[in-house]
Amino acid sequence: MKLKTWTTLLVIAASPAALLASADVDRKIEEAAKGSYNFRAVLVARVDVACRDGVVTLTGSVPDRRQRDLAGDTVAELPGVVRVENDIVIAPGSPEHSDQWIAVSVRTTLLLRPHVSGTATTVEVNHGVVTLKGTAANAAQRELTEEYAKEVEGVKAVTNLVVVTPNAPSETVGEDIDDASITGQLKFELLSHSATSALKTKVSTENGIVKITGEANSDAEKALVSELASTIRGVKSVENAMTVRS
Repeated sequence: MKLKTWTTLLVIAASPAALLASADVDRKIEEAAKGSYNFRAVLVARVDVACRDGVVTLTGSVPDRRQRDLAGDTVAELPGVVRVENDIVIAPGSPEHSDQWIAVSVRTTLLLRPHVSGTATTVEVNHGVVTLKGTAANAAQRELTEEYAKEVEGVKAVTNLVVVTPNAPSETVGEDIDDASITGQLKFELLSHSATSALKTKVSTENGIVKITGEANSDAEKALVSELASTIRGVKSVENAMTVRS
């Protein structure tokens, strides 16, 4: 039998197994994405994930562009992902710096930052003034919740009505933070800060250890990136190998 014929037969025989293996990888990617902290706690079933041959398609609707990017960045870090097609749409009615946009941004920040509970805190915004309600496990957590809210762009003032309750959760319930979620969260933070360049910063995470490379415009920017990384929920340590532009 000719070599060409043998090769054809071998390809046909192997194809079912290859297809099954590819489908299994696709299924695992979908499960990992949906099971990640960012999808469970932040995006909360607003985004659907479909994977075929390693190409992930994201659909659904989110309140702002940064959550759209958060979904894409999280999935892109999963093993086996070849490419991400981000078809998520931005829900109408939430222009940047509007009260609704600020409320979403504050809630998202509280879900992403450590030592506070986004699920135990309610957020109301009126003309840029944020009112926080809910419970905190201690006074330090109450104050930290307020500080995180003040960091959100567009916030004019914060009224902190959070009540200290010893039995309140010390952090958002949910909670094993996966590496892909950590990387996605840091990229989210870099996009949120005008003083950093997300396009020039490369981020990877392994077992909670964040590794950062790329180019910083100054020592101050490099230090800021390290600081932002250290505030991400689940980060154990930060290794910043960014070069500073001379």
